[in-house]
Amino acid sequence: MIVDFHTHIVPPSIKADRSRYIGTDPCFDVLYASPKARLATAEDLIASMDKDGVDISVALNIAWTGHELSVATNDYIMEAIARYPRRLIGFGMVSLESWQRKDAALREIERCAHGGMRGIGEIRPAWRLAANEDTRLVDAFIETITKHNLILLTHASEPVGHQYPGKGDITPDRLYPLITKFPNLTLVCAHWGGGLPFYALMPEVKKAMANVFFDTAASPFLYNPQIYHQVIQILGAEKILFGTDYPLLTQARLLKEVRSLDLPPETERLILGGNARRLLGLTDTKG
Repeated sequence: MIVDFHTHIVPPSIKADRSRYIGTDPCFDVLYASPKARLATAEDLIASMDKDGVDISVALNIAWTGHELSVATNDYIMEAIARYPRRLIGFGMVSLESWQRKDAALREIERCAHGGMRGIGEIRPAWRLAANEDTRLVDAFIETITKHNLILLTHASEPVGHQYPGKGDITPDRLYPLITKFPNLTLVCAHWGGGLPFYALMPEVKKAMANVFFDTAASPFLYNPQIYHQVIQILGAEKILFGTDYPLLTQARLLKEVRSLDLPPETERLILGGNARRLLGLTDTKG
């Protein structure tokens, strides 16, 4: 079974007229203002999965600033997972604006959980957590996520290397305090955690990351394929989640990369779906 842990979908209205949303949200502007940036609906994602042999995909939201857009897109993702319950897993989004408006955000997390969502993400802590000066809001946010046994998936950035739209500054030094403060949080760091796995050569860092996982989203744009072997050696294959960042990259492209590595069959199986199935609590009958 192949599970893509990192894809993005938007409602058809946003795909059909992105210009209506440009200028209304900084995350959307950075990622999708260019007409060359691909947008995909749930039906687009299912068609890609059928074409490329992906059994299940995690459909993520993006880090909307406003509460209303978060709710509207969460609604769409919940509708999508209801239409495709054996193919899609949903992650929602909440807007963490201020302590005064925390109740709406926390209620939205609970609504997502009750609506069948399995996590929150792809969040961007520079805009949501790390930049928020009121630690009470961060604490309440994480506590509500863990209360409902949700997974938090965060964007991550490399502190060096080339710039690209949406890279941001969510670097390992900004992620690590979140990890150490909330050891019971199940955290997935996108894009290989911006290189965070390499710091697991430090024993205390490796120990702190007991509940931290890393997805491979957009890997061909960021790293030489050798990164798979290196992270396997440092952390173990059980920490790696196959993710594409579809529609940024095709699912076929990432599958081809993983299969070109000549990994042991069991290691490949874990990366392509075994780890995700364990993390999401999926059974053999779901596919």
